[in-house]
Amino acid sequence: MRRLSLRARVLLIAMTLLVAGMVVSDAVVLVALRKPLVDRVDLQVTLAARVLSAMPEPLLRDLTSDARELPETELAGTLYLAYLDADGAPTLSLRGPSVPELPTLDRAAVLARHGQPFEVPGWRVLALPARSGGGSVVVAGALSQVDATMDRVRLVCLLVGAGLLVVLAAVGWFWVRAGLRPLRRIEETAAAIAGGDLSRRVPPTTADTTEVGRLTTSLNGMLAQIESAVAARARSEERLRRFVADASHELRTPLAGISGFAQLYRMGGAEIGATMDRIERESLRLTGLVDDLLLLAQLDERGLELRRAPMDLRTLAADALHDLRALDPARTVTLTGLGADDDPAPAPVLGDEARLRQVVSNLVGNAIAHTPPGSAVRVGVGTANGESVLELADTGPGLSPEAAARVFDRFYRADTSRTRDQGGGAGLGLAIVWSLVTAHEGRVTVESSVGDGATFRITLPWG
Repeated sequence: MRRLSLRARVLLIAMTLLVAGMVVSDAVVLVALRKPLVDRVDLQVTLAARVLSAMPEPLLRDLTSDARELPETELAGTLYLAYLDADGAPTLSLRGPSVPELPTLDRAAVLARHGQPFEVPGWRVLALPARSGGGSVVVAGALSQVDATMDRVRLVCLLVGAGLLVVLAAVGWFWVRAGLRPLRRIEETAAAIAGGDLSRRVPPTTADTTEVGRLTTSLNGMLAQIESAVAARARSEERLRRFVADASHELRTPLAGISGFAQLYRMGGAEIGATMDRIERESLRLTGLVDDLLLLAQLDERGLELRRAPMDLRTLAADALHDLRALDPARTVTLTGLGADDDPAPAPVLGDEARLRQVVSNLVGNAIAHTPPGSAVRVGVGTANGESVLELADTGPGLSPEAAARVFDRFYRADTSRTRDQGGGAGLGLAIVWSLVTAHEGRVTVESSVGDGATFRITLPWG
């Protein structure tokens, strides 16, 4: 059974149940048909037995003239008549070509049957006590006609049932095949997906209210999630490969500088003071890069433990103002509200001040590094839509739409120098900004276009 296909098993089960149902129904029909036929024979036997039981034996003898066999008539072939003495021995019998096999019918046995017909092989028998004498009268009716009728009906049922089974088996084969067609489509879709085509879906062929329809909908939903998960995993692996390659490249640069200056000093080509100064600067650059990488790895793996406390973003905005003026005194730097003509407004948040200072410091360094010297910078602070906002707007070269969409990616560099942020020169500063702001359940965005500068905006919840 397990080796059969689902189609064959369904058809076999259906045919088995159909055969069982037909056998039971035919049996019920045959039993119901035989009963009135037997009742008809019982009626004939009962009428004949009552008449004979009322006749005296001498009269019966005179009528039969000691005949022991009936002539070849229809009655002779269907009835057996006998007069028995008290011990059950026949003293007179009128019989046809066949005689029933009667049990012992003495006077006591006849009285025990209470005048009810009973059946022996091929006959229905009724025994009644005679009204005169101590004997009994036995009348038996042959069941040959009943059996012949039953055989004919049984043959008809068998032939009709066999024909019906053949027709239904053929129709059922095609019907089951059509009914299982959605499952074959599911099988084909699964095979295609196993072969690598993750975009394949099960075509809907039935309504969602059916079992197959609901299965199709569920499978398509699951396949969509699997495709998204596989695509996300592929993108994650690609980002990881780029990250490892870029990190290796960025780490190699300061390490090569340290190694080169050390070899140059060993060969006597440089003074110790200048050599150690360059080695120290490359070491600091390398340390900063490693610290940034460790911070990003920590944020990715388990999140950063923030020491939150109530604070006001105006403090960070004022520090950003001082840092910009200190780094480039020729710049015009202003502190405003969210509008260029507004005054700075309170911007309360519940955050980690040290981490938020790191965010603002990276934005300041990015503005210094990627805008021309002397370019104006505006620092805005305030609230909007129930959230605190700090923004830093410059008048530099701006970003293209493609660069603006990826400016927070790690190690991302566009053709313009605008996107080479502070982060040790490795493209990590803005990635750290995004990660730290996200850890505070906030968001950071950039609005920019080529030639119109850029505005980096940090939005944080109040508490």
